[in-house]
Amino acid sequence: MKSFFKTLLASTLGVIIGSVILTVFSIMIFAGVIAAMGSTETYNLKDKTILTLDLKGNLGERSESSPLNKIMGTPATLGLEGILDAIKKAKENDEIKGIYIKAGSLNGGLGNIDPIRDALIDFKTTGKFIVAYADSYLQNTYYIASVADKVIMNPKGSFDFRGISSNLIFTKNMNDKLGINYQVFKVGTFKSAVEPFIQDKMSEANRLQRTSYLNDIWSHLLAGISESRAISVDALNTYADRCLTFMPADSIVQYNLVDTLMYKPGVEAYLKTLVDIEADKKLNLASIDNMEGVKFKKEGDTKTKIAVLYAEGAIVDSGESNIFSSGSTITAQEYVKELQKLGDNDEVKAVVFRVNSPGGSAYASEQIWNAVVELKAKKPVIVSMGDYAASGGYYISCAANTIVAQPSTLTGSIGIFGLIPEGEELSKKIGFSFDEINTNKHSSFGGTTFGIPFLFAGFSRSFNDDEKQILQKYIESGYDLFITRCADGRSKTKAEIDSIGQGRVWTGSQAIKLGLVDKIGGIEDAIKIAAEQAKVTDYSISKYPEKKTLFAQMLEDSFSNSKMQALKFFMSETNFEKNILKQHIQSFDMQMAMMPDRISY
Repeated sequence: MKSFFKTLLASTLGVIIGSVILTVFSIMIFAGVIAAMGSTETYNLKDKTILTLDLKGNLGERSESSPLNKIMGTPATLGLEGILDAIKKAKENDEIKGIYIKAGSLNGGLGNIDPIRDALIDFKTTGKFIVAYADSYLQNTYYIASVADKVIMNPKGSFDFRGISSNLIFTKNMNDKLGINYQVFKVGTFKSAVEPFIQDKMSEANRLQRTSYLNDIWSHLLAGISESRAISVDALNTYADRCLTFMPADSIVQYNLVDTLMYKPGVEAYLKTLVDIEADKKLNLASIDNMEGVKFKKEGDTKTKIAVLYAEGAIVDSGESNIFSSGSTITAQEYVKELQKLGDNDEVKAVVFRVNSPGGSAYASEQIWNAVVELKAKKPVIVSMGDYAASGGYYISCAANTIVAQPSTLTGSIGIFGLIPEGEELSKKIGFSFDEINTNKHSSFGGTTFGIPFLFAGFSRSFNDDEKQILQKYIESGYDLFITRCADGRSKTKAEIDSIGQGRVWTGSQAIKLGLVDKIGGIEDAIKIAAEQAKVTDYSISKYPEKKTLFAQMLEDSFSNSKMQALKFFMSETNFEKNILKQHIQSFDMQMAMMPDRISY
């Protein structure tokens, strides 16, 4: 019998090891094929080429997609970086005669859409054409398309134009029924992130700030469309109040919002007339991806560099938990290293820190802030803000030499909060009971389960008055540090920062009047300012973090998945899930500097 089990164990291990080896080799071969297919090659522009901007999907700072996601058909993020580079190259290459905007469903805020629109307006100075077409226009894509020489819509398409909104879902009543109470500790009258958990509607302060910044963003959007289409702002508001989404296409033409109605084949035939090619010939269309393979006419001095460091997503301390979370993150450990490397790189004369973040961990924000301060002591640091640079996003920005934001950037939100669930009533409902022995006054502070503090914080009991006071003072100390950092960075007093802080969200247009921002503009403006402050005229642009090759991405994604499977194999299912929970809790920050607001365009 013993011999049988030995043989069985040896066979099982052999199968496992063999499977692992085979999997690794398969991954390497497959990744090599993918890398070869997806590598950026030189793209030779033909005469009478049209750049096609296919605007659909999620708009982020940089276009990155996992190779596995590509195979599975998961949409890639459309990168602002790639779009702006493509337009710039189209402007300087004579082979490209114009731009064709295919306006689809684009998920992005005006903070990142404004630079695209501005680049297209600049492109028009060449005399080259821009044609826009959509089956159905959304408000943000129409804002881009409105700069075109001719705006075309499908005869059976729709035109979504009805204003913008910010909606919240409040869970307090549901939590009450479940027996879950959220204990809130915060500083900031306008710090509204906690409201959905403890209220059933917006506070008056939250309603005030949202009304203010929504109206400011909407006014900015209308002003742009008004100028491009020669329609008064009052008329545009009248059209929005009519909810044009369900209006017949003919009426959209009558309102001068679009120029004509065509089906897609008609648009292609029209484009052929613009580049003077015969009707039976094929259009030469270059995509954004194609343009990656086209070199800029002037690269600049490669030994003198302006670095652009992209930071997008929620701010966290450690990247270990990223495999359990979705979306991009700004990991303090990674970005501190990146900032230190840029400081030590003598070829880099200045750094543009591109921030697109609603915030996150106050502790992680402080670490990045410190790295920015150390970098600033060596060379100029210019912050360029995207859709968001709020709360923790502003924290990591405030020490820069100069801050540049778009008119519709959401920024500020200088405030701190802590949110801890308390489930004493829920525990009773589901049959839990607790007993404890403590050696000291606060030994059971927050409650412990499986030896993990704050996992089910307060599930055995709620915080007592002393403990609540301790936590509130802790949050207040975080806020005091936050406004101190902002005051030092912006050359203001703490009282001045507090008066415009308190968690209040501002647009870029509002923030410049308050002294939170120095200039309205995009990333190109930030680069010019960086060059001026570094006193360089001939330079090249280097972008960080460096993009991983497709091969490296493939291996990384595969091994991350393999790591999870290995953990599951060698741990019981219960212990595995407990380990995940433990990693989440260990990375939890009681001081949160975050603005979770989202706008519906």
